[in-house]
Amino acid sequence: MGRPILLFSGPWADLPLDSLATKAAGWGYSGFELCCWGDHLEVQRGLSDDGYSPARLDLLARHDLQVPVIANHKVGQAVCDVIDKRHQSLLPDYVWGDGSPEGVQQRAAEEMKATFRLAERFGAGVVSGFTGSPIWGYVAGYPAPRPDVISDALKQFARQWHPILDAAREAGVRFACEVHPGQLAFDLYSAELVLDALDGREDFGFTFDPSHMHWQGLDPVEFLRRFPDRIYHVHIKDAQLTLNGRAGVLAGYWPSGDPRAGWQFRSPGHGGIDWPSIIRTLNAIGYDGPLSVDWHDPGMDREYGAADALRFLKSIDFDPPSHGPKAFRG
Repeated sequence: MGRPILLFSGPWADLPLDSLATKAAGWGYSGFELCCWGDHLEVQRGLSDDGYSPARLDLLARHDLQVPVIANHKVGQAVCDVIDKRHQSLLPDYVWGDGSPEGVQQRAAEEMKATFRLAERFGAGVVSGFTGSPIWGYVAGYPAPRPDVISDALKQFARQWHPILDAAREAGVRFACEVHPGQLAFDLYSAELVLDALDGREDFGFTFDPSHMHWQGLDPVEFLRRFPDRIYHVHIKDAQLTLNGRAGVLAGYWPSGDPRAGWQFRSPGHGGIDWPSIIRTLNAIGYDGPLSVDWHDPGMDREYGAADALRFLKSIDFDPPSHGPKAFRG
């Protein structure tokens, strides 16, 4: 099928964009899912400086790289989260401000609106990111929440995100919420609740990352089959369960790569995910958007891994049959 293969620049934000662009082009990527942190993309500068966006696009064009997707996970996280000191390192200083939780949430919401306006300038059709969650602490905690706590959290989420999504609609850009632990939508059933809370509005869909489903014990293919028309973006990242009888599937307190964790991220093709089944299902639901390598592997050199991931994807992204059953639609 030859879907565009992007490199998500977020894990590489320690490198200047011009340096990363040279590397990505050399590896053979067709473009970036460009993150709004590091020096890769500055939202307010992009809106206030008329020369900034053309200069960024020219830099990438010199390497024949496209930007169909912009990512702002870190700021999106602060829209609905219970704000604490952890968020300060995620956010630009002007979004963090004095750190008062309500003010942080309001400024994060405005920054997300601005991200959609910037995406329009870049010609990007999708903004990927997180929403945050006011109730993530209840997922595996004690005491369990009452039903009204969950209902109120979903109403709060809708109040906070409807105006942001209105800005997305005005810009002609869709939001792809990454289904991920720590978000309101972290599995199939919670994704249903989130869609219902937003009255099913079409400018809100999902970034599908099978690695975050695999380590939870979910079947990524079932998610694709449940939401065939809501898969707005796809991350490619592998994961491997490393259960040894001492740790479970929760993340624990440990950093990536710590042997005490019950699972680890892996470079695509080096973990436990059934990639051919995922490609078959993406074909069946008619997804023809980009595949974005979100590279993480604590046991592999990342430059080797980025090139290896691209080779792996090219080897498995096969075409559907030219005739046969119509695409799966639920």
